[in-house]
Amino acid sequence: MIIPDIFLFIILAFMMVFVASSIVYSTIKLGITPMPSSNKAYLAMMQLVDETGSGTIIDLGSGWGNFVIRIAKKYPQRKIVGYELSYLPWLTSSLLKKVLGLKNLTLHRQNFYKADLSKASVLVCYLFPEAMGKIDEKLRLEQADINFLISNNFALPSWQPSKTIRLDDFYKSPVYLYKIGKDEAKL
Repeated sequence: MIIPDIFLFIILAFMMVFVASSIVYSTIKLGITPMPSSNKAYLAMMQLVDETGSGTIIDLGSGWGNFVIRIAKKYPQRKIVGYELSYLPWLTSSLLKKVLGLKNLTLHRQNFYKADLSKASVLVCYLFPEAMGKIDEKLRLEQADINFLISNNFALPSWQPSKTIRLDDFYKSPVYLYKIGKDEAKL
């Protein structure tokens, strides 16, 4: 049986409304949209990951999976973890993980502020300034054994970056590498 064009149109329209509503709901609930980084930013973040050793990498707000999928493919020997609260981006990245068979990637639909990040060697994020302040506080309070934090575009308030890459884009956007640890200098 062939589905009439009108029914196909209704199904597609319903799916588009569902997708848009899901993103709007998550944006209102979380206060931020799941915004992917630019390709230049991904390449800079991956370059900085090369300088972080061999420990677990945790992406805070892994969104649609653009970074965690790439990094899991590049480093099959490293454990990669992503946290995302927004349902549709989390579902998309979870499906990509399964399709690509990435056994070193774990994705959580969970608030990373409430997560135990102590097993991480590296934190990666593309968060707004208020969220970076909360991460800063979480790092100071929990005294985790995190060695590095890589941030796309937004600085960690009370830390001095050990390296900054300026992207070749209109804004000369920064990507920061922080060495985190008890011996590292804070501002």
